[in-house]
Amino acid sequence: MSNDNNQPEQTTEAVNDDPQQPAGQSNEPHPDTALAQQRLDDLQRLQAEYVNYKRRVDRDREQAHARTLGGFVESLLPVLDEIHLAREHGDLGEGTPFAKIADKLDAILARYGLERFGDAGDAFDPQHHEALMHVEGEVPEDAEGPTVVQVMQPGYKVGDKVVRPARVAVADPK
Repeated sequence: MSNDNNQPEQTTEAVNDDPQQPAGQSNEPHPDTALAQQRLDDLQRLQAEYVNYKRRVDRDREQAHARTLGGFVESLLPVLDEIHLAREHGDLGEGTPFAKIADKLDAILARYGLERFGDAGDAFDPQHHEALMHVEGEVPEDAEGPTVVQVMQPGYKVGDKVVRPARVAVADPK
């Protein structure tokens, strides 16, 4: 092109002041790169939401299972108490049909995490024991606080959740 006024030609190319960047490229990201980054961010956010959702569903499922099992065990407490009393009084002798049934019931409930707790000599823990009486009695010399001296009804728990606290009589150390 000829220039009639002897003025320098004006170009529409951007001037590149960055010596590290090749000529002809601007400092702004390419539109396709920005779109790809946006899509990657969206995908990562969606993946994080899915992982959180899965954790929440798994936790809720475990809690629902524990509530259901706890409710089932609560409905069986009168039966378990009768079996415990029959054992204490010697009514469930070895080899009797009812003793075998009671043993099988205990084994089945143990598979689902049911534990019986509360024995004489245990340290009193209000999280696990319900004190029905305070008595004067023999407490071991090494006892540091109130101690269970008699168990009226054993306590039951499933995992870490107490279904019913042990109902006990407590004595203080001398």
